Amino acid sequence: FLVEIVDSVEIYLNLLRTIFDFSAIRNLLTGPNQIKIRIDAMNGVMGPYVRRILCDELGAPANSAINCIPLEDFGGQPPDPNLTYATALLEAMKGGEYGFGAAFDADGDRYMILGQNGFFVNASDSLAIIAANLSCIPYFCQMGVRGFGRSMPTSTALDKVAKVMKVPVYETPAGWRYFSNLMDSGRCSLCGEESFGTGSDHLREKDGLWAVLVWLSILAARKQSVEEIVRDHWAKFGRHYYCRFDYEALEPRTAYFIMRDLEALITDKSFSHQQFAVGNNIYSVERTDSFEYVDPVDGTVTKRQGLRIIFSDASRLIFRMSASSHVRATLRIYAESYEKDPSQHNKEPQVM
Repeated sequence: FLVEIVDSVEIYLNLLRTIFDFSAIRNLLTGPNQIKIRIDAMNGVMGPYVRRILCDELGAPANSAINCIPLEDFGGQPPDPNLTYATALLEAMKGGEYGFGAAFDADGDRYMILGQNGFFVNASDSLAIIAANLSCIPYFCQMGVRGFGRSMPTSTALDKVAKVMKVPVYETPAGWRYFSNLMDSGRCSLCGEESFGTGSDHLREKDGLWAVLVWLSILAARKQSVEEIVRDHWAKFGRHYYCRFDYEALEPRTAYFIMRDLEALITDKSFSHQQFAVGNNIYSVERTDSFEYVDPVDGTVTKRQGLRIIFSDASRLIFRMSASSHVRATLRIYAESYEKDPSQHNKEPQVM
């Protein structure tokens, strides 16, 4: 028999060359107005890809990439790209030396974006901003944009962009598999989740490095900082303040009764059109439901995917149970508050 050895990094690099304008990204990283970047592979599989593509191919200095050696124990730190675990990257970005920062999870399908001084871009905003700037990517200029997909818990920031672009948005249950049918059928060009999974129909999967290259392409085209791009987006589309709260290690029986009682409460007729005051904001209930999804491709129905309270200003409260193990469950509560007024865009999400 014949054993063929393949170089997955080179294969992936060749694909990316057909998607992005590498010369524009290279000029961003090496030209007269270059920005310094900091990329943390968190000792996962993305390390060799970061070294080969961002450093060797696109010219970023070697010290731009950290934790690029894949380790079985990930260097003793959870390889989770968020503000809790990517602390080394966050502290480096807070120093102001770097204009762009990113981190990847263990298998490289999820990512986190930071701007100068540690400016954090949440996953839902990142997805919406990518959607609004797809014209910066040669692949989408050639292939067009057919539609967007987001998981139901992901904020509706993407919907605002889709409305302006006049393309459909498909709201699916949590789980990437629901996007596959949409992309295979040609309905979706871009999909994403609130957990920082983002990808396109270039390979139908979540792709963290692809998302980072999209962001670098946007920076190169718009010649603005990460924070300026985000704030311009909020000024145009409004800001979706967003938080997720996880209540872990619940007994399955307890979790069942919590969701049962919640559903009974919010679907009762007396709950509809109630108003709730939070600070200076009044939230009026517009509708409530237990989310179910009908696949537009094959008609498959997926029920009981979370409880939703949707308010008249498009703000939302979502309650979803996630099985964290065979014997424990996690209750996830998602809070989304929409604010159109630019003078109110500088608050902390927890305040809203």
